[in-house]
Amino acid sequence: MTDELRATEALHPESRGLDTRSDLETLGLLLDGQRHALAAVESAIPALAAAAELALERLSRGGRLVYLAAGSPALIALGDALEIPQTYGEPASSFITILAGGAEIVTKFGGGAEDDRAQADKDVLSVAIGPADCVVAISASGSTPYVQQGLEACAARGAATIAIANNRNAPILQMAEVAVLLDTGPELVAGSTRMGAGTAQKAALNMLSTLIAIRRGHVHDGHMVGVRADNDKLRARAIRIVCDITGASPQQAADALRQTDGDVKPATLLAAGAPDIAAAGQRLAAADGSLRRALAGLQD
Repeated sequence: MTDELRATEALHPESRGLDTRSDLETLGLLLDGQRHALAAVESAIPALAAAAELALERLSRGGRLVYLAAGSPALIALGDALEIPQTYGEPASSFITILAGGAEIVTKFGGGAEDDRAQADKDVLSVAIGPADCVVAISASGSTPYVQQGLEACAARGAATIAIANNRNAPILQMAEVAVLLDTGPELVAGSTRMGAGTAQKAALNMLSTLIAIRRGHVHDGHMVGVRADNDKLRARAIRIVCDITGASPQQAADALRQTDGDVKPATLLAAGAPDIAAAGQRLAAADGSLRRALAGLQD
Protein backbone atom coordinates (compact mmCIF):
# COMPACT_ATOMS: atom_id res chain seq x y z
CA MET A 1 0.00 0.00 0.00
CA THR A 2 1.47 3.36 -1.02
CA ASP A 3 1.78 6.46 1.15
CA GLU A 4 -0.83 8.14 -1.05
CA LEU A 5 -3.24 5.28 -0.47
CA ARG A 6 -2.88 5.72 3.30
CA ALA A 7 -3.66 9.44 3.33
CA THR A 8 -6.51 8.89 5.80
CA GLU A 9 -3.98 7.37 8.23
CA ALA A 10 -1.41 10.18 7.94
CA LEU A 11 -0.80 12.82 10.58
CA HIS A 12 -2.53 16.12 9.85
CA PRO A 13 -0.18 19.16 9.74
CA GLU A 14 -2.36 20.99 12.28
CA SER A 15 -2.43 18.14 14.77
CA ARG A 16 0.93 18.77 16.44
CA GLY A 17 0.22 19.84 19.99
CA LEU A 18 -3.50 19.29 19.51
CA ASP A 19 -3.90 18.04 23.07
CA THR A 20 -2.31 21.24 24.45
CA ARG A 21 -4.61 23.72 22.69
CA SER A 22 -7.61 25.49 24.17
CA ASP A 23 -11.08 24.07 23.76
CA LEU A 24 -12.12 26.90 21.46
CA GLU A 25 -9.06 26.50 19.24
CA THR A 26 -9.52 22.72 19.07
CA LEU A 27 -13.17 23.01 18.16
CA GLY A 28 -12.30 25.54 15.47
CA LEU A 29 -9.80 23.11 13.95
CA LEU A 30 -12.35 20.31 14.08
CA LEU A 31 -14.88 22.50 12.29
CA ASP A 32 -12.29 23.37 9.64
CA GLY A 33 -11.85 19.64 9.10
CA GLN A 34 -15.57 19.24 8.52
CA ARG A 35 -15.59 22.11 6.02
CA HIS A 36 -12.66 20.59 4.17
CA ALA A 37 -14.48 17.25 4.04
CA LEU A 38 -17.58 18.78 2.51
CA ALA A 39 -15.48 20.67 -0.03
CA ALA A 40 -14.06 17.32 -1.14
CA VAL A 41 -17.56 16.17 -2.10
CA GLU A 42 -17.95 18.93 -4.68
CA SER A 43 -15.41 17.40 -7.05
CA ALA A 44 -17.25 14.08 -6.77
CA ILE A 45 -20.55 15.44 -8.13
CA PRO A 46 -20.05 14.10 -11.69
CA ALA A 47 -19.23 10.66 -10.31
CA LEU A 48 -22.27 10.78 -8.00
CA ALA A 49 -24.47 11.65 -10.99
CA ALA A 50 -23.09 8.62 -12.85
CA ALA A 51 -23.69 6.49 -9.77
CA ALA A 52 -27.31 7.63 -9.56
CA GLU A 53 -27.86 6.83 -13.24
CA LEU A 54 -26.49 3.31 -12.75
CA ALA A 55 -28.59 2.74 -9.63
CA LEU A 56 -31.75 4.06 -11.30
CA GLU A 57 -31.30 1.71 -14.24
CA ARG A 58 -31.17 -1.31 -11.92
CA LEU A 59 -34.02 -0.11 -9.72
CA SER A 60 -36.16 0.35 -12.84
CA ARG A 61 -35.67 -3.37 -13.52
CA GLY A 62 -37.05 -4.18 -10.10
CA GLY A 63 -33.62 -4.59 -8.58
CA ARG A 64 -32.26 -3.31 -5.28
CA LEU A 65 -29.83 -0.67 -4.08
CA VAL A 66 -27.44 -2.48 -1.74
CA TYR A 67 -25.04 -0.77 0.65
CA LEU A 68 -21.86 -2.75 1.37
CA ALA A 69 -19.68 -1.42 4.19
CA ALA A 70 -17.75 -2.03 7.40
CA GLY A 71 -16.91 0.03 10.46
CA SER A 72 -18.07 3.64 10.61
CA PRO A 73 -19.23 3.66 6.95
CA ALA A 74 -21.53 0.74 7.84
CA LEU A 75 -23.34 2.88 10.43
CA ILE A 76 -23.68 5.72 7.92
CA ALA A 77 -24.93 3.37 5.21
CA LEU A 78 -27.42 1.72 7.55
CA GLY A 79 -28.99 5.07 8.39
CA ASP A 80 -29.39 5.97 4.73
CA ALA A 81 -30.88 2.59 3.81
CA LEU A 82 -33.40 2.73 6.67
CA GLU A 83 -34.49 6.30 5.97
CA ILE A 84 -35.17 6.01 2.23
CA PRO A 85 -38.33 3.85 2.57
CA GLN A 86 -39.69 6.00 5.40
CA THR A 87 -38.97 9.30 3.68
CA TYR A 88 -39.85 8.44 0.10
CA GLY A 89 -42.25 5.51 0.29
CA GLU A 90 -39.94 3.03 -1.42
CA PRO A 91 -40.30 -0.64 -0.42
CA ALA A 92 -37.85 -1.47 2.36
CA SER A 93 -36.94 -4.61 0.43
CA SER A 94 -35.47 -2.44 -2.36
CA PHE A 95 -32.85 -0.77 -0.13
CA ILE A 96 -30.78 -3.24 1.85
CA THR A 97 -27.38 -3.51 3.52
CA ILE A 98 -24.50 -5.97 3.65
CA LEU A 99 -22.50 -4.94 6.72
CA ALA A 100 -19.47 -6.43 8.44
CA GLY A 101 -20.78 -7.72 11.74
CA GLY A 102 -24.39 -7.73 10.55
CA ALA A 103 -27.25 -6.00 12.33
CA GLU A 104 -25.50 -6.44 15.69
CA ILE A 105 -23.15 -3.53 14.89
CA VAL A 106 -25.69 -1.14 16.40
CA THR A 107 -25.06 -2.68 19.84
CA LYS A 108 -21.71 -4.47 19.44
CA PHE A 109 -19.43 -2.26 17.37
CA GLY A 110 -15.98 -3.72 16.82
CA GLY A 111 -13.29 -3.90 14.18
CA GLY A 112 -12.64 -7.61 13.79
CA ALA A 113 -15.43 -8.25 11.31
CA GLU A 114 -13.79 -5.88 8.81
CA ASP A 115 -11.11 -8.47 8.04
CA ASP A 116 -13.45 -11.43 7.48
CA ARG A 117 -13.39 -12.11 3.73
CA ALA A 118 -15.14 -15.47 4.08
CA GLN A 119 -18.06 -13.88 5.90
CA ALA A 120 -18.38 -11.29 3.15
CA ASP A 121 -18.89 -14.09 0.62
CA LYS A 122 -21.51 -15.68 2.87
CA ASP A 123 -23.32 -12.38 3.40
CA VAL A 124 -23.47 -11.66 -0.34
CA LEU A 125 -24.86 -15.13 -0.94
CA SER A 126 -27.42 -14.78 1.87
CA VAL A 127 -29.19 -11.86 0.20
CA ALA A 128 -29.05 -13.42 -3.27
CA ILE A 129 -27.27 -10.59 -5.06
CA GLY A 130 -27.90 -10.75 -8.80
CA PRO A 131 -27.76 -8.88 -12.11
CA ALA A 132 -30.73 -6.61 -11.27
CA ASP A 133 -29.01 -5.18 -8.20
CA CYS A 134 -26.73 -2.16 -7.76
CA VAL A 135 -24.16 -2.35 -4.97
CA VAL A 136 -22.60 0.72 -3.33
CA ALA A 137 -19.39 -0.21 -1.50
CA ILE A 138 -18.15 2.34 1.05
CA SER A 139 -14.75 2.34 2.73
CA ALA A 140 -12.62 5.27 3.89
CA SER A 141 -9.36 3.46 3.16
CA GLY A 142 -10.85 1.73 0.15
CA SER A 143 -8.97 -1.41 1.12
CA THR A 144 -11.10 -2.96 3.88
CA PRO A 145 -10.92 -6.75 3.28
CA TYR A 146 -14.63 -7.38 3.97
CA VAL A 147 -15.67 -4.64 1.55
CA GLN A 148 -13.18 -5.65 -1.14
CA GLN A 149 -14.28 -9.27 -1.01
CA GLY A 150 -17.95 -8.39 -0.90
CA LEU A 151 -17.61 -6.09 -3.89
CA GLU A 152 -15.77 -8.75 -5.85
CA ALA A 153 -18.46 -11.30 -4.99
CA CYS A 154 -21.27 -8.93 -6.01
CA ALA A 155 -19.59 -8.15 -9.33
CA ALA A 156 -19.12 -11.86 -10.01
CA ARG A 157 -22.88 -12.32 -9.58
CA GLY A 158 -23.58 -9.64 -12.19
CA ALA A 159 -24.51 -6.70 -9.96
CA ALA A 160 -23.75 -3.14 -11.01
CA THR A 161 -21.04 -1.71 -8.77
CA ILE A 162 -20.31 1.71 -7.26
CA ALA A 163 -17.42 2.40 -4.89
CA ILE A 164 -16.98 5.32 -2.51
CA ALA A 165 -13.56 5.80 -0.88
CA ASN A 166 -11.45 8.57 0.61
CA ASN A 167 -8.02 7.58 -0.73
CA ARG A 168 -6.75 7.91 -4.29
CA ASN A 169 -5.94 4.60 -6.00
CA ALA A 170 -7.99 2.73 -3.40
CA PRO A 171 -8.55 -0.87 -4.55
CA ILE A 172 -12.34 -0.66 -4.47
CA LEU A 173 -12.28 2.41 -6.73
CA GLN A 174 -10.44 0.37 -9.32
CA MET A 175 -12.84 -2.57 -8.95
CA ALA A 176 -16.13 -0.70 -9.47
CA GLU A 177 -17.97 0.49 -12.58
CA VAL A 178 -18.41 3.94 -11.02
CA ALA A 179 -15.70 5.25 -8.70
CA VAL A 180 -16.51 8.10 -6.30
CA LEU A 181 -13.37 9.57 -4.73
CA LEU A 182 -13.91 11.77 -1.67
CA ASP A 183 -10.39 13.07 -1.24
CA THR A 184 -10.60 14.25 2.38
CA GLY A 185 -6.93 13.64 3.22
CA PRO A 186 -5.51 13.24 6.74
CA GLU A 187 -7.79 13.51 9.76
CA LEU A 188 -7.03 15.93 12.59
CA VAL A 189 -6.95 12.81 14.78
CA ALA A 190 -4.99 10.44 12.55
CA GLY A 191 -7.07 7.53 11.26
CA SER A 192 -10.32 8.69 12.91
CA THR A 193 -12.25 8.49 9.68
CA ARG A 194 -15.63 8.88 11.39
CA MET A 195 -14.73 12.57 11.26
CA GLY A 196 -13.83 14.17 7.92
CA ALA A 197 -14.11 11.03 5.82
CA GLY A 198 -17.37 10.11 7.51
CA THR A 199 -18.84 13.57 6.98
CA ALA A 200 -18.02 13.36 3.28
CA GLN A 201 -19.48 9.85 3.04
CA LYS A 202 -22.68 10.94 4.76
CA ALA A 203 -23.05 13.94 2.45
CA ALA A 204 -22.37 11.79 -0.63
CA LEU A 205 -24.93 9.16 0.36
CA ASN A 206 -27.50 11.84 1.22
CA MET A 207 -26.99 13.37 -2.21
CA LEU A 208 -27.04 10.05 -4.04
CA SER A 209 -30.19 8.68 -2.41
CA THR A 210 -32.04 12.00 -2.64
CA LEU A 211 -31.24 12.34 -6.34
CA ILE A 212 -32.50 8.79 -6.86
CA ALA A 213 -35.72 9.64 -5.00
CA ILE A 214 -36.23 12.78 -7.10
CA ARG A 215 -35.71 10.88 -10.35
CA ARG A 216 -38.11 8.16 -9.21
CA GLY A 217 -40.89 10.72 -8.77
CA HIS A 218 -40.94 10.96 -4.99
CA VAL A 219 -40.29 14.72 -4.87
CA HIS A 220 -42.58 17.39 -6.32
CA ASP A 221 -41.03 20.84 -6.18
CA GLY A 222 -39.54 20.68 -2.67
CA HIS A 223 -42.13 18.29 -1.23
CA MET A 224 -41.50 14.64 -0.30
CA VAL A 225 -44.66 13.32 -1.89
CA GLY A 226 -43.69 9.66 -1.53
CA VAL A 227 -44.14 9.78 2.23
CA ARG A 228 -47.05 8.05 3.97
CA ALA A 229 -48.24 10.17 6.91
CA ASP A 230 -48.31 7.88 9.94
CA ASN A 231 -47.78 10.29 12.85
CA ASP A 232 -49.01 13.74 13.86
CA LYS A 233 -45.98 15.58 12.45
CA LEU A 234 -46.24 13.84 9.08
CA ARG A 235 -50.02 14.23 8.93
CA ALA A 236 -49.67 17.99 9.39
CA ARG A 237 -46.91 18.07 6.76
CA ALA A 238 -49.02 16.01 4.35
CA ILE A 239 -51.90 18.46 4.65
CA ARG A 240 -49.55 21.33 3.84
CA ILE A 241 -48.17 19.44 0.84
CA VAL A 242 -51.59 18.70 -0.63
CA CYS A 243 -52.72 22.29 -0.05
CA ASP A 244 -49.61 23.77 -1.63
CA ILE A 245 -49.70 21.59 -4.75
CA THR A 246 -53.43 21.69 -5.42
CA GLY A 247 -54.71 24.86 -3.75
CA ALA A 248 -57.14 22.78 -1.70
CA SER A 249 -58.25 23.93 1.74
CA PRO A 250 -56.78 22.19 4.81
CA GLN A 251 -60.10 20.43 5.36
CA GLN A 252 -60.21 19.17 1.77
CA ALA A 253 -56.62 17.99 2.04
CA ALA A 254 -57.31 16.21 5.33
CA ASP A 255 -60.37 14.50 3.82
CA ALA A 256 -58.35 13.30 0.83
CA LEU A 257 -55.60 11.98 3.08
CA ARG A 258 -58.11 10.08 5.21
CA GLN A 259 -59.36 8.34 2.07
CA THR A 260 -55.83 7.27 1.12
CA ASP A 261 -54.71 6.34 4.64
CA GLY A 262 -52.13 9.12 4.59
CA ASP A 263 -50.64 8.33 1.18
CA VAL A 264 -49.76 11.75 -0.22
CA LYS A 265 -49.62 11.10 -3.96
CA PRO A 266 -53.14 9.70 -4.44
CA ALA A 267 -54.50 12.19 -1.90
CA THR A 268 -53.04 15.02 -3.99
CA LEU A 269 -54.73 13.64 -7.09
CA LEU A 270 -58.06 13.37 -5.26
CA ALA A 271 -57.76 16.98 -4.09
CA ALA A 272 -56.87 18.00 -7.66
CA GLY A 273 -60.02 16.42 -9.12
CA ALA A 274 -59.49 12.67 -9.57
CA PRO A 275 -62.95 11.09 -9.10
CA ASP A 276 -61.86 8.30 -6.74
CA ILE A 277 -58.91 6.37 -5.34
CA ALA A 278 -58.97 3.86 -8.18
CA ALA A 279 -58.68 6.62 -10.78
CA ALA A 280 -55.86 8.24 -8.81
CA GLY A 281 -54.03 4.92 -8.70
CA GLN A 282 -54.47 4.42 -12.43
CA ARG A 283 -53.05 7.86 -13.19
CA LEU A 284 -50.04 7.22 -10.97
CA ALA A 285 -49.40 3.82 -12.55
CA ALA A 286 -49.59 5.31 -16.03
CA ALA A 287 -47.10 8.00 -14.95
CA ASP A 288 -44.65 5.48 -13.41
CA GLY A 289 -45.28 7.03 -10.00
CA SER A 290 -44.52 10.60 -11.07
CA LEU A 291 -47.01 12.91 -9.38
CA ARG A 292 -46.21 15.75 -11.78
CA ARG A 293 -47.11 13.65 -14.82
CA ALA A 294 -50.14 12.15 -13.07
CA LEU A 295 -51.44 15.65 -12.31
CA ALA A 296 -51.19 16.74 -15.93
CA GLY A 297 -54.70 17.46 -17.19
CA LEU A 298 -56.31 17.53 -13.72
CA GLN A 299 -55.21 21.09 -12.97
CA ASP A 300 -55.66 22.63 -16.43
